[in-house]
Amino acid sequence: MDPADVAALTSPAGRALLDLIAAAGPADPLVLGQRLRREGHESALVALAMTQARLRERAAAKLGPRAHGLLLTAAGVEQATRAVVAAEHARRFAGAGVRRVADLGCGIGADALALADAGLDVLAVDADPGTAAVAAANLAGRAEVRCADVTAGVVDGLGPGDGAWFDPARRTAGGRRLFDPEATSPPLSFVLATAARVPATGAKLAPGLPHELVPAGAEARWTSVDGDVVEAALWCGPLARPGVARSALVLRAGERFELDDGDNPVPAVGAVGTHLHEPDGAVVRAGLVGAVARLLGGRLVDETIAYVTTDAPASTPFARSYAVLDVLPFGLKALRRYLRERDVGPLTVKKRGTAVDPDVLRRQLALKGSTPATVVLTRVAGRQSVLVVEPVG
Repeated sequence: MDPADVAALTSPAGRALLDLIAAAGPADPLVLGQRLRREGHESALVALAMTQARLRERAAAKLGPRAHGLLLTAAGVEQATRAVVAAEHARRFAGAGVRRVADLGCGIGADALALADAGLDVLAVDADPGTAAVAAANLAGRAEVRCADVTAGVVDGLGPGDGAWFDPARRTAGGRRLFDPEATSPPLSFVLATAARVPATGAKLAPGLPHELVPAGAEARWTSVDGDVVEAALWCGPLARPGVARSALVLRAGERFELDDGDNPVPAVGAVGTHLHEPDGAVVRAGLVGAVARLLGGRLVDETIAYVTTDAPASTPFARSYAVLDVLPFGLKALRRYLRERDVGPLTVKKRGTAVDPDVLRRQLALKGSTPATVVLTRVAGRQSVLVVEPVG
């Protein structure tokens, strides 16, 4: 989308057309588009507005009800921070006493909106003219918006009491994901250089952030939303909690749970007990499986595998729990016979520490029963094993 498209969509005719499309509900897009054109609406504007309607529907799960009033781009929807996570970012800045934040690489403005919602003054910056125009429309005067390269002197205008927030672009022009923090735009080194000048600096990074890249005195927090790990956020200066280098934030069904490395012992390893516990992905990424084992009073099934076992029922919001029904050595024929004897059909396959493809395994097992079952493929004391389990709760 370019600035001219934004101007068309925010014109009285554009807004009226967006309202008409919203009021039409789940109509057939082709039929609706043809009807709107017959009614005299400009074809190009109809196409733009119809695209916005599709993007708004797609964005609602990530951005909430607000999505239906925003201007969006396909890349912006893909890369925007989820509303619940953006609110967590804003809470960090507000809690540290920061009053003005520069959102550097603001995209469509998801984080900038959350910062403004928290009562902070916001400078939103994006290098792409169309994206900056979209952000300006979404922020609607609640923030200063600039179209500029964030590496070209923008941070020079920030004072010692201000904050900086980065959401580096992590895809190439062709859409390929970038996993090297130095290959993003801007690179991690620029973020850290900014933190040296503007202590209250934070950045949204990929969940695969290596622990060794977290600078001394900073905090890296991995966040999951309903089981999906969405980011590793790096917090510097007053935004980092004293004594915390790594933490995990689990957001699930409207609740928040946080765990850090303040008490993260090396867990014991032992035999599989009556229950198996699968730590949340944010916990695993943050390297806090030991803390979960401590909370559960459990141990690992293998020193290299992030599964915790206990000898009695136990629960924590940081792990999914299963009752262990059986433990078998891995073998295709033996597993097929075991499951067929129990009339198993629908099969959930979970795995860690094995190269087995669950879809291939299901085809090879060729189960035709009616009873659902869950199996876990993993290593137990170094041996490839199958745990037959049942979800708890």
